[in-house]
Amino acid sequence: MKQVLIKKLKHAKDLPLPNYESVSAAGMDLRAAVETPIVIKPGERKMIPTGLQMALPIGYEAQVRPRSGLAVKHGITMLNTPGTIDADYRGELKMIAINHGEEEFIVNHGDRIAQMVIAPVTQFPVVEVDELDETDRGEGGFGSTGVK
Repeated sequence: MKQVLIKKLKHAKDLPLPNYESVSAAGMDLRAAVETPIVIKPGERKMIPTGLQMALPIGYEAQVRPRSGLAVKHGITMLNTPGTIDADYRGELKMIAINHGEEEFIVNHGDRIAQMVIAPVTQFPVVEVDELDETDRGEGGFGSTGVK
């Protein structure tokens, strides 16, 4: 069985490890490990520490995503979503939060701020060519396939 190895830093020793909140949950909640509350004003973004370092199995990534409840109730989401944490990264996990709401949002120690999904990664060799094959869509880009 593959495992995600987690090291708690001193400012997260009192917090639980990330865990799945239900039997079929895809994501584990990530908590804020802050020494003092962080205020995020409307339109502002802040880096929120988790106090965790992690080692993933080779061939996997962790994706940091917003929590839907915070998004709908307060307008809090994660920038660079999904944020990718590579298997060889060993620094502290941090979340880039932004406040799209109309009121200040306060992040307290232990608050569940984001979720983390572990997913397999596929790497492919990159090959330069002079021409690509033709498709029905061709070079049609944004909105080219219609709305309905």
